[in-house]
Amino acid sequence: MLNAEERSSALPEAGQFGRFYLQELINSGGMADIWLVTDSRNKPYALRRMHERYRFDFFAKRRFLRGCEILATIPDHEQIIGYVEHGKIKGQPYLLMEYVEADNLKELYARSDPVLTENVAQILIDMATGLEHMHENGYMHLDFKPENVLVTRNAGVRLVDFDLAQPISSRPIKLKKNSGTPAYMAPEQLQGEPITHQVDIFAYGVAAYELLTSQKPFPGDTPAEILKRQLDRSDFRKPREHNPDIPIAMEKVILRCIETDPARRYPFMSVMARELRAALYV
Repeated sequence: MLNAEERSSALPEAGQFGRFYLQELINSGGMADIWLVTDSRNKPYALRRMHERYRFDFFAKRRFLRGCEILATIPDHEQIIGYVEHGKIKGQPYLLMEYVEADNLKELYARSDPVLTENVAQILIDMATGLEHMHENGYMHLDFKPENVLVTRNAGVRLVDFDLAQPISSRPIKLKKNSGTPAYMAPEQLQGEPITHQVDIFAYGVAAYELLTSQKPFPGDTPAEILKRQLDRSDFRKPREHNPDIPIAMEKVILRCIETDPARRYPFMSVMARELRAALYV
């Protein structure tokens, strides 16, 4: 284990990175660091830089690059983080994006931030709208979760992290590797079966349930435990059992999103988003 001084010295340092200046480390994940950077005109951006330890990991580099290319392909949208460019600097892959002062939804939820509590209906709608835009432009996210939803101080929503995204196919596809976050995965995804864009709809339902109840619908410490609860449901509690203030129509939307059988879920995000707006009177 590193002591505090060693951990501090192990952190990446600010400085020059190609034509950008690394100003402040915003976040550090398993795949990459995200920096606030400025260019020669002092314009701020968010720069996602792949960790140096993946320099010779061709699978990881291919995944990072695919995420960059997908974001570049998706047309600009208010609920999707803005793409600027991607490339390599001294062998390190990077993605340059718009910079927004924001926290992810998980952070806001953990501290009961007023931005979330006062704007929850609009945030729920904007999350759905972002996913709807992705799907309408031919991609499923495959890692939709609160950590990948940024919320600004004025409650603006941006979806981020497209490393696992895949093109939507006319028929279910079987993934070579079952990556993602088990708590937000649909049963067919956890079982390694062929999937469709409806796994994003399931993930949205789990996130909405959690946001409105402070509970996960299918708690578990392992993928096997989560899957067992999804399939069994003998102790499943509907959202309004945790929080009676949830509108009945909103509960119905969530329950349809998290149906075990994909055929019983919403067929498209556009259908779900329409019913969501009606349920929340927005």
